[in-house]
Amino acid sequence: MKYYLIVGEASGDLHASHLMQSLKVQDPEADFRFFGGDLMTAVGGTRVKHFRELAYMGFIPVLLHLRTIFKNMDFCKKDILQWRPDVVILVDYPGFNLGIAKYVHNLNTYTPRPQVFYYISPKIWAWKEYRIKNIKRDVDELFSILPFEVPFFEQKHQYPIHYVGNPTADEVRQFRTKYKETVGEFCKRYSLELKPIIALLAGSRKQEIKDNLPAMIEATRDLTDNYQLVLAGAPSIERDYYEKFLADAPVKLIDNDTYSLLMHAQAALVTSGTATLETALFDVPQVVCYETPVPRLIRFAFNHIIKVKYISLVNLIADREIVQELLADRFTVENIRRELMAILPGGSKREQMLADYRLVHKQLGTACAPGNAARLMIEILSK
Repeated sequence: MKYYLIVGEASGDLHASHLMQSLKVQDPEADFRFFGGDLMTAVGGTRVKHFRELAYMGFIPVLLHLRTIFKNMDFCKKDILQWRPDVVILVDYPGFNLGIAKYVHNLNTYTPRPQVFYYISPKIWAWKEYRIKNIKRDVDELFSILPFEVPFFEQKHQYPIHYVGNPTADEVRQFRTKYKETVGEFCKRYSLELKPIIALLAGSRKQEIKDNLPAMIEATRDLTDNYQLVLAGAPSIERDYYEKFLADAPVKLIDNDTYSLLMHAQAALVTSGTATLETALFDVPQVVCYETPVPRLIRFAFNHIIKVKYISLVNLIADREIVQELLADRFTVENIRRELMAILPGGSKREQMLADYRLVHKQLGTACAPGNAARLMIEILSK
């Protein structure tokens, strides 16, 4: 069968690459064409565009690049029409992908039209819940990777979905099983000191890094006698971009090796996103740091408009506060430093957080998400 996949960021590239590998195992004739990244390219098929050409975050960057976004969307529609896949598999990235879903759903140039599958569903439970109308209308099958999404879609909105397990849990579990490098070997490989490590995970987009990294560095600067600060470089960000923040900072940068870093970190400062879940799955105590513009307004929105109690996947999955979230008006250098000290070895909150992480492990289960999703997809397409 012919599979057309659309990914808009690095985490989607990772998850989609594993899904493609599982599809190849179960469908030896699988033919892939995709908007994606280097990991998907390594699996095989034809990459139409790299996700770096698509990834814009925030109102102003999106506004400034509207022409490019619409051009990419128009190109994608024409490419799907010309290639005539059996299915279009959308991976997160709802601003772009829901537009493609609508186009494919209404495609009547040839029959049967491609099926529309959504792998890693849009997080409409947090924001823009009205998009459920688009999903119900335009998406044939939705594959969820978060257990709390099942009651949200099925009970609240009467839209049946498939919970297939969590791919991040799969990926971390496999990595931890295979990883054999000692902390000494890791430090030698990256020319680090033999000191305990505090990991800085400042996001995968430039705006996130610009907003969060300077405060992370300032909050940890006076800890360098006993700890070394190591920044996880995101695969979609050029090294030069980080240099402006690290010029006078006691921070080492390692590129595209976050999992190895988390294997050896004592604690982490993490920008909200998939990284918060990854950090928890590596059993690294963390503080979630997320700077926003107009913080008081954002706090009001969070209390009265936004539909969820937490921003981190760790707390959302547990349905209670396990990790401290320093969002909006709570995002200060002083708060970051205080909460970090509480989760370092000997800190007052460290052991409780590590114990609470076990609840997250249990909630996610041990199912192989890409394998389950691939099996279900092929079953549906073969009917």
